[in-house]
Amino acid sequence: MAEAQNIPAGSTTAGAIAVAAESTVATRMSAPPSFDVADFPVPNGREEEWRFTPLARLKGLHDGTAVANGTMKAQIDAPEGVTIESVERDDARVGKAGTPVDRIAAQAFSSFAKATVVTVPKEAVLTEPVRVSLHGEGGTTFGHTVFDVQAFAEAVIVIDHTGDGVRAANVDFLVGDGAKLTVVSVQDWDDTAVHCSQHNALVGRDATFKSIVVTFGGDLVRLHPRVNYAGPGGEAELFGLYFTDAGQHQEHRLLVDHKAPHCKSNVVYKGALQGQDAHAVWIGDVLIEKTAEGTDTYEMNRNLVLTDGARVDSVPNLEIETGEIVGAGHASATGRFDDEQLFYLQSRGIPADDARRLVVRGFFAELVQQIGVADIEERLLAKIETELQASV
Repeated sequence: MAEAQNIPAGSTTAGAIAVAAESTVATRMSAPPSFDVADFPVPNGREEEWRFTPLARLKGLHDGTAVANGTMKAQIDAPEGVTIESVERDDARVGKAGTPVDRIAAQAFSSFAKATVVTVPKEAVLTEPVRVSLHGEGGTTFGHTVFDVQAFAEAVIVIDHTGDGVRAANVDFLVGDGAKLTVVSVQDWDDTAVHCSQHNALVGRDATFKSIVVTFGGDLVRLHPRVNYAGPGGEAELFGLYFTDAGQHQEHRLLVDHKAPHCKSNVVYKGALQGQDAHAVWIGDVLIEKTAEGTDTYEMNRNLVLTDGARVDSVPNLEIETGEIVGAGHASATGRFDDEQLFYLQSRGIPADDARRLVVRGFFAELVQQIGVADIEERLLAKIETELQASV
């Protein structure tokens, strides 16, 4: 099944652990989550959730001055049995996975013309990925997509972003009870693109959700992957890979909200940076609520700085409201090449430039292998090689 359409416009490291008796996800925000853009004040850059983001480069997405005047060429290729619908915003599936947590996400929800719903039926096991290709052709666009993977189904979804433009969108993943979903989101925009998106996953009882976020292109990319559990026994893995070049701003802000008991989460994000004013931001929040007894969670962010002039802000946060957990931890590290690794490789006759490439490939290898889609893995390895060519 295939659907193609033109969619008109419509460094520092830090960590914190807090144990609180009464708190909610909204405690980290200046305003509670809301679908109404009016509930969010226009940010000024001093707010905690905006302090790392260069607001002037958002092209008006944050203050309401951006108008829908662009075109996003979209194509969806899906195996037989998968349904693709265009629905109104009052469809019960739209917004079910999560509520906008900042002004841009609320603006995107208020501004899209039609939402796209992709449904994998109950107990279906897809042997080929669902592929969503989004190519910007300039201007500003807003969007909302729902992937409804029903009970005991198994699917892989690849979302590929290319081209130019200013894009704000919400993407929902409904993972039914016992279902298994892997999502690969690739941000390979042109150098002038701006992309802000909130990814909401609602993981059902005994369901498995894996997210792999890969960010290379764009002038500014700001993503919000978020996970909630609809029942006990759910598992979520969130992996990320980013390569930040000179002048680029790439920001990934994650939240895993453990509300249900006996659920697991594992977060691993890795980034490499090179060039003057390359800036990567990673915020990893894990909340274990009072009702989430038996939780097992860990999050890690690692960054490799390849040249002078690059900056990393990495902030893992862990908030625990119950003492009845299996385990919880976090880690963050930012550094340059390991001189001992380079010396060892060079002592074996490997030239210095080749040794540097081997170290970076090894740094990213475990995450690339998580993708499980051969052509995407090959493309990303080639992209990493191209980036490394520019750094040596």
